[in-house]
Amino acid sequence: MSETHQRPHTFIRHDGGKANLPFSDQEYERRLAKLRKIMADKDIPAVLLTSMHNIAYYSGFLYCAFGRPYGCIVTHDRCVTISANIDASQPWRRSFSENVIYTDWQRNNYYIAVRDILGDIKRIGIEDDHITLAVRKTLLDFLPNIELIDVAPETMFARMVKSDEEIALIKEGARIADIGGAAVKGVIFEGQREIDIAMAGRNAMELEIANSHPDSELRDNWVWFQSGINTDGAHNPVTTRQLERGDILSLNAFPMISGYYTALERTLFFGEPDAESLRLWEVNVAAHELGLSLIKPGIKCSEICAELNKFFASENLLQYRSFGYGHSFGVLSHYYGREAGLELREDIDTVLEPGMVVSMEPMIWVPEGQPGAGGYREHDILVISEDNVENITKFPYGPEHNIVL
Repeated sequence: MSETHQRPHTFIRHDGGKANLPFSDQEYERRLAKLRKIMADKDIPAVLLTSMHNIAYYSGFLYCAFGRPYGCIVTHDRCVTISANIDASQPWRRSFSENVIYTDWQRNNYYIAVRDILGDIKRIGIEDDHITLAVRKTLLDFLPNIELIDVAPETMFARMVKSDEEIALIKEGARIADIGGAAVKGVIFEGQREIDIAMAGRNAMELEIANSHPDSELRDNWVWFQSGINTDGAHNPVTTRQLERGDILSLNAFPMISGYYTALERTLFFGEPDAESLRLWEVNVAAHELGLSLIKPGIKCSEICAELNKFFASENLLQYRSFGYGHSFGVLSHYYGREAGLELREDIDTVLEPGMVVSMEPMIWVPEGQPGAGGYREHDILVISEDNVENITKFPYGPEHNIVL
């Protein structure tokens, strides 16, 4: 037998002690209890989670795939992450759960790990909105008699209502986003490149996270700073375009503490805006303030959207609306995760309730060649409780504050 075939498919290794995670053991137990209630209701003995957001939510471990599969198996008495050998013991250290490492010595050792942990279980929950057809096929090749049940919608709705610990972390993210915004605004000068300005904001946020949250993983913080034509898309990447006087600007700061996304987004102008640009900006600010007033327990996402659509239609600007008016917060990023059931869109009828955290972020995009061309967007984060809606974004918005002379 060759040396390769003598090497193990999987193994367990615990180098170093458990790290300080962003949440308490009780918080992870609370989440797992809710998941096990979902499992019991659907008569599922185990779930195989595969997405970055669900694995991080239920175990604390935020993986870096780089082409390799990862998983977290939850049964009624175990929670086990499955990670690649390239990560060594880090997934065990940075998780609430058990961990099994699979090796690269032969193909499909990941699926062998899944099979070994599941044993004779014949019915499991999976995330249909995450696994590929190739993963599904290979899973069925290794577990030919298994029944696969989608649990993605239920896990999403479970994540939408935040705990006190989650809300505390989200508030910290909003505070740090404001620090990034101030750093960005402080380096806006003629001739500066978008990338130079973005780096100043990112550096300020990462330094504050390192100081305030020294046990967190320092990863994935970013700033999008867009100018001129580049403001037309909310997710346009940073470029080397140099700022010119008269430019419309879009400030977007995104600190990521332990996988938890928060955001600050503001329209600015470099120099005095022309009359039509000022009018458009003020209309979008008015829409933003109307939206803030509408967010409260008991209202449907679609109802908020309908009211804001009416407002923009009254200003003859509805045709320039760019996307939905807001979304949920939690374990998400620009390349993983989304709580699509809590977006402020026409087709979402979710009712807002205490414990939810949502943004208000109206945006209009006026195409190039028209007066006031550019993208106008404001973005605040709101925490909903039984008797209060708290706006945790403190960075000022509007022409009175964000014209940089």
